[in-house]
Amino acid sequence: MQKIHTTIPILITVIFFTAWLGCKNRAQSDTTTALDSTLVDEEEPGSNTGVKTILFFGNSLTAGYGLEISEAFPALIQKKIDSLGLKYNVINAGLSGETSADGRSRIDWLLDQKVDIFVLELGANDGLRGIPPDETRRNLRSIIEQVRAKNPQVKILLLGMEVPPNLGEDYAREFRTVFKDLADSLDTAFLPFLLEGVAGEPELNLPDGIHPTPEGHKIVAENIWKALQPLL
Repeated sequence: MQKIHTTIPILITVIFFTAWLGCKNRAQSDTTTALDSTLVDEEEPGSNTGVKTILFFGNSLTAGYGLEISEAFPALIQKKIDSLGLKYNVINAGLSGETSADGRSRIDWLLDQKVDIFVLELGANDGLRGIPPDETRRNLRSIIEQVRAKNPQVKILLLGMEVPPNLGEDYAREFRTVFKDLADSLDTAFLPFLLEGVAGEPELNLPDGIHPTPEGHKIVAENIWKALQPLL
């Protein structure tokens, strides 16, 4: 997939930090809703013979912050899968406000079940907090390695993220390379920028300027679908 460069308006950065604090306050309720939702006939993952599991592991973007869980992109991916008659059950394991370090601490208890496709969406909050990219890289690498250790046949899709350039051109460039470098070195499927076509578009984001609206999530779902479909 060709890399498309996207410029996020500088003003959005200030809004991002305010929104991040709000995300942390709502983290528990968002996660409970997400993890309680299995989106194929409300059955347990793998309860039907031949049904495989897709686990979306991320932050408020995955959790669908500010929306109904049915409006978030994991649920939209499930609808797409169902329309094609494919036997996959999507689990939304998004946690609002989560950093890559938080995800590294949380991943193990989610791996008691078999995961066939693992979609990793973390790093945005690292960038907003100015966490060194090397630290983000180590945490994401550890998550991927833990998933593979528990599920050797798993297919992994890494979702890339970018930060506003006013955080520093050097930082923004180094942060961007974290995801591509990991995808190359760990041989995962890769989407360069999750929010392509959505970031910086006021009509596609909630008033906080960072979280997509239902229409924004539809575009995000299409972005993901292009990278996910070859894995199904």
